[in-house]
Amino acid sequence: MPRRRVLLVEDDPASDGLLPLHLEVAGYEVVHIADGGTALSRARDLPFDLILLDVAVPGLDGFTVCRAIRESGANIETPMVIVTARAAEADKVLGLDCGADDYVTKPFGKRELLARIGALMRRHPRPRSASLRPPIACAGVELDSDRRRVVVRGDSVQTTRQEFDLLFHLASHPETTFSRAALLHNVWHDDDDVTERTVDTVISRLRRKVERNPQSPQLIVTAWGVGYRFAAAG
Repeated sequence: MPRRRVLLVEDDPASDGLLPLHLEVAGYEVVHIADGGTALSRARDLPFDLILLDVAVPGLDGFTVCRAIRESGANIETPMVIVTARAAEADKVLGLDCGADDYVTKPFGKRELLARIGALMRRHPRPRSASLRPPIACAGVELDSDRRRVVVRGDSVQTTRQEFDLLFHLASHPETTFSRAALLHNVWHDDDDVTERTVDTVISRLRRKVERNPQSPQLIVTAWGVGYRFAAAG
């Protein structure tokens, strides 16, 4: 099997090349770029299995690069981890809101980071049964699980893996209210690295992409005190 290719976007001299070395020893093929603009250009053209992204890099900052990767190019659905010294809660929320799948703060142990990467790699391969899930057409939303394609009111919408999986699960059970805990179990399979706050963050991103007015959602509706449901008549 070919080694999985990782795009590492980082210019921290404190790492002294150790992070790329640890990744290579763990069996990954590493493409190391220290400039945000150059990294974005590469990510738009060349598919990767994983992207590790520092926030404080020259050129475009990591949040901007993360958001741009999710909008277009070869890595719209590629798992992405922000690895940074910025530990404030607001930065973590911003990173996840930009489309990152995980957020790791420095300093960190190499085993912790590799364990997080391993968990992410196990979660994200497409299931063999994906082709058995029929397309969904409901309330102006069309979902194709084979192509991981979303069409809303005739317009194609780009989504991350988390966004697609959550939307597909909700739309597969129209008018069924799911608690955040149930969504964590069904979509994230009780992954220890995600919390109920993650559900809220991904719901917020989805609403900005599929709702006519994200502030007054008609498709992904909040059931106050319970969770969320997909409104078939949205």
